[in-house]
Amino acid sequence: MPQTGRPPCPVTRFEAIPLRAPSDTGDPLDTIAETILVVLTDAEGRQGVGEADAPAAVVKAFLDMPAEHLWSQGFRDLVIGADPMDRTGLWSRLYEATIWSGRRGLGIHALSAVDVALCDLAGKQAGLPVWKLMGGARRDHLRPYCTIYPGLPAPGRGIAELMAETARQVEAAFDAGFRAMKLEVLFYDAVTDAELAGLIADGRRMLGDGIPMMLDFGYRWRNWRDAAWLLERIADCDVYFAEATMPHDDLDGHRRLAARAPMRICGAEMAATRFEIREWITTGGVDVVQPDISRAGGLTEMARIADLCDLHGIEVIPHGWKTGILAHAGLQFQAISAASPFVEYVSPFVCASTLRRDLVSPEPCVTEGTIALPDAAGLGFDLDWEVVNRYRTDRQEGSP
Repeated sequence: MPQTGRPPCPVTRFEAIPLRAPSDTGDPLDTIAETILVVLTDAEGRQGVGEADAPAAVVKAFLDMPAEHLWSQGFRDLVIGADPMDRTGLWSRLYEATIWSGRRGLGIHALSAVDVALCDLAGKQAGLPVWKLMGGARRDHLRPYCTIYPGLPAPGRGIAELMAETARQVEAAFDAGFRAMKLEVLFYDAVTDAELAGLIADGRRMLGDGIPMMLDFGYRWRNWRDAAWLLERIADCDVYFAEATMPHDDLDGHRRLAARAPMRICGAEMAATRFEIREWITTGGVDVVQPDISRAGGLTEMARIADLCDLHGIEVIPHGWKTGILAHAGLQFQAISAASPFVEYVSPFVCASTLRRDLVSPEPCVTEGTIALPDAAGLGFDLDWEVVNRYRTDRQEGSP
């Protein structure tokens, strides 16, 4: 760990702030309209910020929970007074102190937000970007892929409209500098598998040759053979990976599909900690794991996951569908991970979302498909407190 030559500057304030903005799309899968922030302030007034991709009210309740006994302690009491530079040891203490209340799932989601905030604050204290604080970059530039999400089928909004919106977003992504994209084909019963194969071919024509194309099926199939039937029929579309093909916890089905499919099979976007990722690698047999930094344990745990994947020859391409806080964290992670050829990126120039567009700045520049290594201290963004105060949902009645 870099030595700053300065005495420890502990955390003096711990805030859990739920936000909700009006949905810009009205889509039932608009998960960016809500988030939960963790803001940690040190003794000199610097702030570190993280978020969790989980129900805001529930995560806040967990973060505000008082200590009950040795195996169910409160995060707030453990973090206040702690040195952010000791974040790896603090991660272990937080993990062990909540074995009773949150070993997987909600507790880890909450821990993720705290850890990201600690990394941000430690970077600001050291005057270093997080990737440098975590051991240095493994690459000289970053390569995001842009997620293209046209929405779900609905009455009055059929496949033709969804494909037209897909084409619009693809063009916007090209204009924003992206040269790799993931198409969300969450069309479910609105199309047959044979029809879906034709739509995917249309998507490949939109992107053109040489542009990496990923696909997200939104857990379309219950049986691995049904998924294999479709994937074999799009083998000539040059698909980089197929995401969310099977029920998330059907590891055996993923293993069978990965052995048969002509492209990489992904999994684990909802997995928590390296222990669950290990199951996806050894039992699930997938080619790519997609843990979310704001759900799987934060940047500290994701570094361990990256090493695990590197050891097994597995790619780790994090799920990243939230505000700019997670987007910046994803870039820091890809910088330190040799096993991450891409990172998912929600672009405010493509996705209509108030919180994604306005909550933090600046927005990194994508040039011919790449982003330069961040050089600002911490995660590299400024939080807009006017936006926070406008959309926070924890104000008491009559408060400003």
